[in-house]
Amino acid sequence: MNKRSYYFDNAKFILMGFVVFGHLLNSFINDNELIYALYKTIYTFHMPAFILVSGFFAKGYYKKGYLAKITKKLILPYIIFQVIYTVFYYFLYRKDTFQLDLFDPNWALWFLISLFCWNIMLLGFAKLKPLLAITLSILIALLIGYVDWVSNYLSLSRTFVFFPMFLIGYHLSKNSLQKLFSTKIRVTSLLIMVIVFAFFYLMPDINYKWLLGSKPYSELEQASLISMFKRLGFYGLSVLMTFCFLSFIPKEKHFFTNWGTQTLYVYLLHGFLVRTFRESEMQSYFTNVESFLLLGCLSLIITMILSSRLTASLAQPIIELKVSRTIGLVKNIRHSFHTVKKQIDKLANN
Repeated sequence: MNKRSYYFDNAKFILMGFVVFGHLLNSFINDNELIYALYKTIYTFHMPAFILVSGFFAKGYYKKGYLAKITKKLILPYIIFQVIYTVFYYFLYRKDTFQLDLFDPNWALWFLISLFCWNIMLLGFAKLKPLLAITLSILIALLIGYVDWVSNYLSLSRTFVFFPMFLIGYHLSKNSLQKLFSTKIRVTSLLIMVIVFAFFYLMPDINYKWLLGSKPYSELEQASLISMFKRLGFYGLSVLMTFCFLSFIPKEKHFFTNWGTQTLYVYLLHGFLVRTFRESEMQSYFTNVESFLLLGCLSLIITMILSSRLTASLAQPIIELKVSRTIGLVKNIRHSFHTVKKQIDKLANN
């Protein structure tokens, strides 16, 4: 693994931490304007940056077997976890009826469907010149907002709305990222992020759902010509904030770098913890701004645990449909057991 690989692994781990933190913060956005501003600031970059990085690694879409590979990696886990989350919600919310709809993604599973679709869409858009492809994708995303039936179902809205970020990542070169790491750029990025946070704090009436990309204009406001210009403005903000965030990512290997290779585990599993948190009394302990620092620490702990080797070993059969990590875990347990047994026998004989 080279240093540039370290960079993206670092980025994915940190972004995943923000994803978990954002989902935990959701319970408190109506109670505190400072938290609401922080929530919206996080949402300007955490998923857009994730999508951009995903696009960067989609450059091999034309290779033989690539589509079969991503189908197995994305669609099969989607189906499995759609069923699991439906069962989980049935018991958590004590629903009267059990309804399974494979085409209406639960929780954050929309990303798996959209990521699959983005890779398919590359078959056409990658043939166009970069500027034309990105411009066309933005135009489609702006116009699709006027189609009321394009919403969360099949993740259609997010697929179209976030595709420009995926395309930008696809056309992004490795060398272009090097420009982000100067002290001047990082200071400017910090200043921009502070200004954006302050803007959201001073303008609390801005609907955060504009940042989710999951709704047609009619569900956000009275749809008009202005609506698509608002979405265009949020596009510009997300692109700016994404690159501001990426400028702070370290390029070297750190203790958390390897965890960044297993963010899919965190993404698929953290919903069980977050949803349980939202339904528990634990929320009542977070009542002031200072306590939300603990919530940030909790987010980090969740991200670390769910991206650990142990979690990967236990969950690999249902996420990757493989058992190599699980078999390795069993072998290690057996080895440890035999080692301890030998030590005990040795002590007994003495």
